[in-house]
Amino acid sequence: MSEKTNIEEEKEKIKKINDVFKLLKEKEIKMIDLRFTDLPGQWQHLTIPLNKLTEATFYEGIGFDGSSIRGWKSINDSDMLAIPDPSTANVDPFMTTKTLSMICNIYEPESKKIYDLDPRNIARKAVEYLKSTGIADTVYIGPEAEFFILDHVAYNINEYSSWYRIDSTEGFWNTGSEKELNLGHKIRLKEGYFPVPPSDSTNDLRSLMVENLINVGIDVEMHHHEVATGGQAEIDFKYCPLLDCADNLQMFKYIVKNTAKSVGKTATFMPKPLFGDNGSGMHTHVSLWKDGQPLFAGNEYAGLSEMALHFIGGILKHAPSILAFTNPTTNSYKRLVPGYEAPVNLAYSKSNRSAAIRIPMYSDNPKAKRIEFRCPDGTANPYLAFPAILLAGLDGIINKINPGDPLDRDIFHMDEKELKKLGHAPEDLTVALHNLEQDNEYLKQGGIFTDQMIETWIDYKMKKEVKEVQLRPHPYEFHLYYEV
Repeated sequence: MSEKTNIEEEKEKIKKINDVFKLLKEKEIKMIDLRFTDLPGQWQHLTIPLNKLTEATFYEGIGFDGSSIRGWKSINDSDMLAIPDPSTANVDPFMTTKTLSMICNIYEPESKKIYDLDPRNIARKAVEYLKSTGIADTVYIGPEAEFFILDHVAYNINEYSSWYRIDSTEGFWNTGSEKELNLGHKIRLKEGYFPVPPSDSTNDLRSLMVENLINVGIDVEMHHHEVATGGQAEIDFKYCPLLDCADNLQMFKYIVKNTAKSVGKTATFMPKPLFGDNGSGMHTHVSLWKDGQPLFAGNEYAGLSEMALHFIGGILKHAPSILAFTNPTTNSYKRLVPGYEAPVNLAYSKSNRSAAIRIPMYSDNPKAKRIEFRCPDGTANPYLAFPAILLAGLDGIINKINPGDPLDRDIFHMDEKELKKLGHAPEDLTVALHNLEQDNEYLKQGGIFTDQMIETWIDYKMKKEVKEVQLRPHPYEFHLYYEV
């Protein structure tokens, strides 16, 4: 990086810091909430009084114990620094005391180097690597994170019992009670797409979510009920550069959950909370740009450029390992099954929502040309999932990976012989993690994902999630085997 660039970046940072202090005074802020994302993808935070925030904080950071954060430091080497990014400042819409939130990057306290297991730093490195390749200078990401809005969720797990119960006044199974009236207008399985109220019982709540999102600067495009019952919803916000999009998605999930809680409901991005109905995905739109011009528009299939086809080739080749980040939970693979509009077969097509990669055909405008990767879901850590998608696509461009022929038929109605010719998504998280273990060189380009990070991710997921689920009897096993 040139000295001139460093000077320009420092001037821009000082301006943003000054903007923060102006906002603090204008909004009469009392508390500063500093947030960062742990390895699995959950926002963590600590709060300091207003008088503890100084200009030095944006350079020296705030110290904390990294050994208590999932997947991070050991107790004998636990000190870490959280340094706030002034460009992420927002007034929190939920905290009673007037609070300004900022997203932090995590650093090692002694060396002042970025911490390699901080997910946001991985996303920052991915953006810099893209620029260094000369292929493009910007990657735009547009996620469609679906979620369920429920009225009641209870669950418990111990040595001698395991159960959960979900209820929704909208759900077809709801029986009603004195406190929970049953007034009809139930949505049938897989018939929840676009009905008006009263069947769409969460319309007003989604509008309130949209208001809160707009108030923190997120550009919302639309909201609607999704296919499943149980208040399944989608709120789409406008595509933006990768790092901004990951930041926005974290704020998006925070606002959706807290807005639901504020009216006595609960929202979840868990992909498959309901058996027998569609699960929630996070269809992810991607495009590359350079010097303000789109690079995915051209004269090839579906109006794509050769670069875009190679990008698709890279994603399809590496999809079995990408899914370890884009679909990172055991529950993710209860969605990725045939029959529920889930993209279990690895193919690409225009307009075809049964393919893993769809090329939207709504517009002929070159700026609208993009690909839509339909496998991801909302349990993904966006600072890891988006870079994984980008790096797989770049590998396709660099090595000119041919994606094969498009599939313009309905995959869900193909016979078994035809389906066997297609690539398939991993059947569970264990398989995805095994694929990541075998196929990860494309992730390590530019030092973005380190060996330590990949090993830590696999180890954490296997020990803390896969094995823990495997060890416990499942309620359905009693149904199947108790009388054996």
